[in-house]
Amino acid sequence: MKLFVPLCSYILLSGIYAPKALSDSPPLQDVCPMAPQGERKVFMNGFLCKHPSTILASDFKTLLLNHAGDLNNMFQSSVNMVTATEFPGLNTQGLAMARTDIAPSGVVLPHSHPRASEMMFVHGGSVAVGFFDTKGRLFQKTLGEGEVFIFPRGLVHYIINYGFGPSTTFSVLNSQNPGVVGITHAMFVTDSDVLEGLMARMLKFGEMGLSDNSTAGLPWTF
Repeated sequence: MKLFVPLCSYILLSGIYAPKALSDSPPLQDVCPMAPQGERKVFMNGFLCKHPSTILASDFKTLLLNHAGDLNNMFQSSVNMVTATEFPGLNTQGLAMARTDIAPSGVVLPHSHPRASEMMFVHGGSVAVGFFDTKGRLFQKTLGEGEVFIFPRGLVHYIINYGFGPSTTFSVLNSQNPGVVGITHAMFVTDSDVLEGLMARMLKFGEMGLSDNSTAGLPWTF
């Protein structure tokens, strides 16, 4: 009985504080731009900070998302993810950014981010987007310029250009290292085994116009 009360207290406290371990650790100072490669002496969860006296305003500015990516590929799409590795000012802030460009009839294949939720803003064009929850339900919408959509942490999601012109979206993810798990990697197969069929099914899905939250007749159900 003497051990029962402390044990229950430990379990309760673990339940209260455990969720904090699921997100990036909060910064311990106002700012912490990533140290240059030559100054990294130890491995750590994140990157070493620059000395406060060497921090510049330029550490917090980037032009990495100011131009479209290369669309000359079988998906006719480009995703440019910017993390603390490329943008030092993101270090310890628990954020990453991405730009996605998609040509007409182009797609971003189903994938997930194991360490981050994603908030996507449609800058131009129109897209069909969706994600699957853990019960297999599909939540999908068509979006136009100025609209925002959320992809919850760890759930498989996709983007299809739904218009007649190019589309551009910008995203913010709540981890400085969101990670990307592609559907072909999760299926333990090579890209060539499934990509062409998956592309065809996704484009067919975009034409079907399924109602929101519907799972009926999913074109990539194997």
